[in-house]
Amino acid sequence: FRMEKTRKRFTGMVISDKMDKTRVITVVNMKKHPIYGKFVKTRKKYRVHDATNESRVGDRVMIEESRPISKTVRWNLIEIVEKSKD
Repeated sequence: FRMEKTRKRFTGMVISDKMDKTRVITVVNMKKHPIYGKFVKTRKKYRVHDATNESRVGDRVMIEESRPISKTVRWNLIEIVEKSKD
């Protein structure tokens, strides 16, 4: 019997679609400062594999961790949650 590990999922905003089949996503989190208790906004960029080139800058997307696809890409685009207004 083997427990299957669940994969991490995040939602973020597409900030670059200039590469072919790769998008740059920024994920914003709120973390509580360990000493002062203030909530601090943190941002992290992820390179995401988008096989169909369907997402555009400004789209809100869901991503999931995957096996390494290239040197920097370790995430897959799961779905476009919300299209950009443009």
